[in-house]
Amino acid sequence: MKAILSVFDKTGVSDMARALHEAGYELVSTGTTGGVIAEAGLPVTQVSDLTGSPELLDGRVKTLHPKIHAGILARRDLESHAAQLAEHGIDTIDVVVGNLYPFVETVSNPDVTLSDALENIDIGGPTLIRAASKNFPHVTVVVDPADYEWVGQRLAGGQELSLEERRGLAFKAFQHVALYDTAIARYLADGDPFTDEFTLGFTRVSGLRYGENPHQQASLYRSVLSSGGIVAAEQLHGPEISYNNVMDADAAWTVVSDFAEPAAAIVKHNNPCGLAAHDDQPTAYQRALEGDPVSAYGGIVAVNRTLTAATATAMKGTFYEIVVAPDYEPAALEVLRKRKKTRVLQVPPAKGPTEALDLRKVSGGALLQTVDAIEEDPSTWEVVTERKPTGEELADLAFAWKAAKHIKSNTIVLARDRTMVGMGAGQPNRVTSVHLALRIAGDKSKDSVLASDAFMPFADNVELAAKGGVVAIAQPGGSMRDQEVIEAADRLGIAMVFTGTRHFRH
Repeated sequence: MKAILSVFDKTGVSDMARALHEAGYELVSTGTTGGVIAEAGLPVTQVSDLTGSPELLDGRVKTLHPKIHAGILARRDLESHAAQLAEHGIDTIDVVVGNLYPFVETVSNPDVTLSDALENIDIGGPTLIRAASKNFPHVTVVVDPADYEWVGQRLAGGQELSLEERRGLAFKAFQHVALYDTAIARYLADGDPFTDEFTLGFTRVSGLRYGENPHQQASLYRSVLSSGGIVAAEQLHGPEISYNNVMDADAAWTVVSDFAEPAAAIVKHNNPCGLAAHDDQPTAYQRALEGDPVSAYGGIVAVNRTLTAATATAMKGTFYEIVVAPDYEPAALEVLRKRKKTRVLQVPPAKGPTEALDLRKVSGGALLQTVDAIEEDPSTWEVVTERKPTGEELADLAFAWKAAKHIKSNTIVLARDRTMVGMGAGQPNRVTSVHLALRIAGDKSKDSVLASDAFMPFADNVELAAKGGVVAIAQPGGSMRDQEVIEAADRLGIAMVFTGTRHFRH
């Protein structure tokens, strides 16, 4: 019996080799892997000695040889295959242990060259793994070091793996290669997401208690070519995180990450219910809370700067499911760790380029788009009314406009002093969203500004906003009734700008 071991990640490989040796397998290996096995005091045959062919092209060609692949692929239940092996002096190979060059790690370096990337595309490894996986009824293939111990113990104990166990290992092996090939394909696509054939690769980060509802199963996965983001967050405190927790934490983190200035957001059911920007973080948090203190209970708080002890202390009296920040002052963690039911997440910066894609599942397929990220300069917005917004109003309009793209359409945001004081979200018509925003804002709507994620189709939106004390409006423009809407704004003394950009979020 023969076993071939050829791995880049040498973790545990000498222990696996020892178990195979104890089980009576002749060990065959390639250069560096063979060296590790030999250093462990185990007899090992180099592939080049088995095949009679030296490694070629700086190691690019090592295992690509009939004595290797015929030994793996031969069906043990076919006499014709056995006869051909005997005719050519080829022995069967019954165990294959392999893993692949670190392509993802290599291309995650923003300074990687094309030459470095290509040199880290494994050819022999995937071929070995695929061959063994194809013939799993007769061959055991192991790609995950986590499987070394139990597989090695079984074989060393003289026990055969069942067909279902070998099938499970083959599934894992094919998935391992598929993920690897996907990473290569996405890298070589050079940023083009809309290729005729499209695959995405994910690795599981953790299981979750359940999905959106207790009867649904769920897990959290990391994109193979992405880094950073909420999926990479480290949980510093609190109970197990859930599916809905992850969704809302991501929404909160995405909102504050969109602001260059210090900002705080409170999210509930995937929509910001509180949002403010201010150089003093506790003030930003307090203003975000005051935007809708009722909805804030049980929400998610996120800030885009190191969370201070003063901000953590300011949260006293309001229960939050999660707090999210890029870092924490030690004293802030002391305060937050007293909250037994609050999860504390630290989100690291991205370590390399990421694919800025938005993927949504639909029945029978998926929708793919680039993310809603566009540089917008408020100074270039078109003023369409007789009255121009003041400098303060324009700053608030810019704040409200940025907030609007993170809220479900139809979206209306009311803001004052770079604070969201009211919002309407997810309504079938825009005037209802205006109603909701004004109701939430109450007296704070006086002298506020309004942002609408898409054009205002009728003047009634403007008229209702004016009754609530709105003094300036930002909207994309583009309606067949734009002139009617502009005339209403002029009649009511409201400044209006057209941004020329729409921010639907369905």
